[in-house]
Amino acid sequence: MLVRTAAHACGIVALTVGTSSPAWAVTKQVDFGPDVSAETYKQASGDELMIYRFQPATHDVTKHKRPAVVFFFGGGWTGGSVQQFEQHARYLASRGMVTFVADYRVKSRQGTGPDACVADGKSAIRWIRANAVRLGVDPDRIAAGGGSAGGHVAAAAGICDGLDDPADPQGGISSKPNALLLFNPVYDNGPEGWGHDRAKLWFPQISPAHNISADDPPTVVFLGGSDALIPVTTAERFDAKLRDAGVHSELWVYPKQSHGFFNESKCQACFIDTVLRMDAFLVSLGWLDGPADPETLRGLLKNPLQRPNIIVVMCDDL
Repeated sequence: MLVRTAAHACGIVALTVGTSSPAWAVTKQVDFGPDVSAETYKQASGDELMIYRFQPATHDVTKHKRPAVVFFFGGGWTGGSVQQFEQHARYLASRGMVTFVADYRVKSRQGTGPDACVADGKSAIRWIRANAVRLGVDPDRIAAGGGSAGGHVAAAAGICDGLDDPADPQGGISSKPNALLLFNPVYDNGPEGWGHDRAKLWFPQISPAHNISADDPPTVVFLGGSDALIPVTTAERFDAKLRDAGVHSELWVYPKQSHGFFNESKCQACFIDTVLRMDAFLVSLGWLDGPADPETLRGLLKNPLQRPNIIVVMCDDL
């Protein structure tokens, strides 16, 4: 088993590091600006669930068939906002992908459980694949990503069978993503895992760690070495199981970093590094071409006061 420790694999110098927690506004529909399209991908629990599309400036749906990714926000299946992964979506769109951030039902807004979160995640992926021609997307290159509970939604869509919304138009359209981009994901929902009390009604079907098989998508995971919710040993077991099943798997552990470390508001250097490693993973799959673009990524930072104090050096083996 190969577990990569990020601090050993590359040099990271952060003279100023943000320590505040994310505080995304909860809104019915988010205005990301005129360059982002919003559509309803599903109606459920009396609400319209929105999906927001970012795309390259030169994207032409009549000519292009680009790889795509949809991101799911974290929030313990209870809250959260589609704004969390805006920077990731914008960066990968600048690199040539069609990218999406999707809303899904959560306890605080719709009174639903983890099963509805997974069902909505699968619905969003199925919607993208069903509309691939109209969107200029390659239906065989759709990734799912997310953080914490959103990472669970993505991982469950890629690994766990069933849990689909019966209202979805099935028709042979798969909801299984072709790659997984996971940031401190809640992927062990067993008795020793986080959130078991809320997920136990659907256990083991809802737990990615308990449903690994050879047809699972290639996966990259980013985890803080001091994450109090997702132990490193849990991630190591998950990585080993994927590898034993013959699935391409990468695990990057960031020493002394806590849950949510990958968000810019917690650790700007970690945010940059995880995004660039995500880029490298997609390059390894043949989904992206050429080198990563750190300057474009730095231009997406939301706290300009920290920009001059961040230096990230990617290592040669990526």
